[in-house]
Amino acid sequence: MADQFLEGTKLFITEVRIKPVNRIVVMIDGDEGVRIDDCVALSRFIESKFDREADDFELTVTSAGIGEPLKFNRQYIKNIGRTIQVELTDDQVIEGQLITADEETITIERMVKEKINHKNIKKTDVKTIRYNEIRKAVVMVSFK
Repeated sequence: MADQFLEGTKLFITEVRIKPVNRIVVMIDGDEGVRIDDCVALSRFIESKFDREADDFELTVTSAGIGEPLKFNRQYIKNIGRTIQVELTDDQVIEGQLITADEETITIERMVKEKINHKNIKKTDVKTIRYNEIRKAVVMVSFK
């Protein structure tokens, strides 16, 4: 039902959770963000498809929030320029600025320390990562 409602929009489902006692959580994201009105409209649409007398449920429609893992390349593209933390399938963790994202890879720019002639030197390192190498990626929040 949610896919039907969101078809043709810049919004998309990131996750659907069905919890005990018919608690349903639908998380959405959008190429240009998600407004509260988007969540309300989708919630009303889904609820209109059920008979409250026959089906007892609790429905929550929300946007993919801070700390939620990125799941689709659309989300990476939307977050170009932001700092992300990526946990790779080899357990390596990389944090840096997301500088590109396409259908197959992301590119992160980060500062690394290197020892040259007994001196710690900071330099910029650019790493390209394939989506299938990513276990989990989240956007880091900065309060600067």
